[in-house]
Amino acid sequence: MLQGRVLLLNGHTWEPLSVITVPRALNLLMAEKAIIVEQTGTFLRTVASQFPIPSVIALRTYVNVPRRRAHWSRKGVLVRDSYTCIYCGVQPGSQVKGKMLNKSDFTVDHVIPRSRGGRDQWTNTACACYACNHRKGNRLPHEAGMKLAWEPKTPRTSYLVIAVGSGPDAWKRYIEY
Repeated sequence: MLQGRVLLLNGHTWEPLSVITVPRALNLLMAEKAIIVEQTGTFLRTVASQFPIPSVIALRTYVNVPRRRAHWSRKGVLVRDSYTCIYCGVQPGSQVKGKMLNKSDFTVDHVIPRSRGGRDQWTNTACACYACNHRKGNRLPHEAGMKLAWEPKTPRTSYLVIAVGSGPDAWKRYIEY
């Protein structure tokens, strides 16, 4: 049985559409409805031939798909921001005060705190290290003497719902944050 997932891109724009199974991807390829963009390096072997197992495929024609809204989630915010603190720029693998940081050392900060009416929305939340989040507390960034390194934005597509950062490295160049 074939296992794994394949990123499906729209024709011409190469916008991510969804994540599909390997058998579905092979069906699209054999029907000449899609082309291979990235391969996994493994093959499906039959008695007479072998077929490359794709990691990313693109449809041959453009399919009009209505824009899907990316639903807000804590994990989605961390992935969107690549686990980078919006205040100090620290990332997993950095050493702070003798401790090597990992992904679990990051949290979601509300730019406008919930206690002041801030909501769980893409434009009001960002990844922050625990030190910066604690320092900011229930204040606005300027009240705490802190600056945002970038403006939190709503992702353009719903890829976060589809892939949530769990896809292979080959997918990263096709999924825009």
